[in-house]
Amino acid sequence: MEAGHTARDILIDIDDSRMPLNFTRRSAAVIMRRISRGRQMQENRIELLCADGVRLAGDWWLPVADAPVATVVINPATGVPARYYHYYARFLARHGFNVFTYDYRGIGQSRPADLRRVSYTWRQWGQQDFDAALRHVLDRDETGRVLVVGHSIGGFLPGYASKANCIAGLLSVGGQYGYWGDYQLSKRLPMAIKWHLLMPAITAALGYFPGKRLGWLEDLPKGVALGWGFQQGRAEQGLMTDESIEMRRGFAALTAPILAVSISDDPIATPKAINRAMAYYTGASIAKVHLSPADLGFDRVGHFNLFHARHEQGFWKSSLDWLREGSNPWPQRIYL
Repeated sequence: MEAGHTARDILIDIDDSRMPLNFTRRSAAVIMRRISRGRQMQENRIELLCADGVRLAGDWWLPVADAPVATVVINPATGVPARYYHYYARFLARHGFNVFTYDYRGIGQSRPADLRRVSYTWRQWGQQDFDAALRHVLDRDETGRVLVVGHSIGGFLPGYASKANCIAGLLSVGGQYGYWGDYQLSKRLPMAIKWHLLMPAITAALGYFPGKRLGWLEDLPKGVALGWGFQQGRAEQGLMTDESIEMRRGFAALTAPILAVSISDDPIATPKAINRAMAYYTGASIAKVHLSPADLGFDRVGHFNLFHARHEQGFWKSSLDWLREGSNPWPQRIYL
C-alpha cells in the first residue's frame, strides 16, 4: 500500500500472480459483486504485455455500479510514476468510470532491475506501451466510450497507437513534447541548461538519468532522457521520410474531440508548446483552454500539480463535465 493511502482508499488488492493479462468483463463483474454494499470503488493490479514482449504494471480502478459511464486510460508525464495519478483514478472510479493506470517501460513498477541495460524512448512509450494499454482497455470495455487523460508527454502520445481511431475523447493536460524553444521566455535559459545540457551530459556519462537522486524527477531510461534533451521543434525528428509520413497519418487517424488544457504559470506547457503538439492531430476537433491558477482557486499550479488531491473540488470535479458529456468546463478560457 502506498504511503499516505489508507485501507479505505484501496479496498481490494489482487497481486500479479493471481491476475496476469486476463482481466475480463466477466471477472470484473464477479469481483465487483463481491464488494460489500456501500463501498465505492476497488483496485486490481495486472500485468500488461506489449507487442515487443516488454511487460508493464497496470491497475484497474472499478466503480461499484451496474453501468459505468465510460472507461478512462491515464497516461503519465515523463518521469512521473503511475501512483501519482491513483488519487485521480480513485476519484473517477467513485464517479462511475472504469479507470486504467499504468507505468511506462523503465518507470515505477515497470522499471527493470538495471536501467543501464535498456534504451527506451518516448516513441516506444506511445507505439508500444500506450498501444498495449489501449488495446487492453478496448478488449475489456463494456461502455462503448474509451477516453484518455494524458499529462504532459502523455497528452501527446495517443497518436502513436495503432488503435488511436478508437479513442472517444482526449483530455490533454499540458500535452507537449519538450521542445526548449517553447518554454516560458523568462525561464527558458535555466530550463534549457537543466534539461537540454546537464541531463544529456549526465545520461551519456552514466547510461541512464538519475533524476530521483538529483531530486528532479524519477530516473529515466537513456533513450527518453536523450530524446528529450535533444528534442527540436519537429516531433518526427530522426525519422525517415516514409516513417514521418506514417507517423503523421497515425496522429490524423484520431478524430475524437480533444480538450487541451494549459496553465499560465506552467513554464513547460505554454500555449505555444500546446499549439505545436496539437497541430499533429489534424483529424480531431480541438478546444484549447488557458487557465490561470486563480481560475482554480490557487496561487500556484505549475506543470505537475493538477493531479494532486488538493484539486479534487476544483479541476478534478470540472473535468467530469468533459469526460461525461464532452462539455468544456471553461468556455470563457478558449484560445486559438
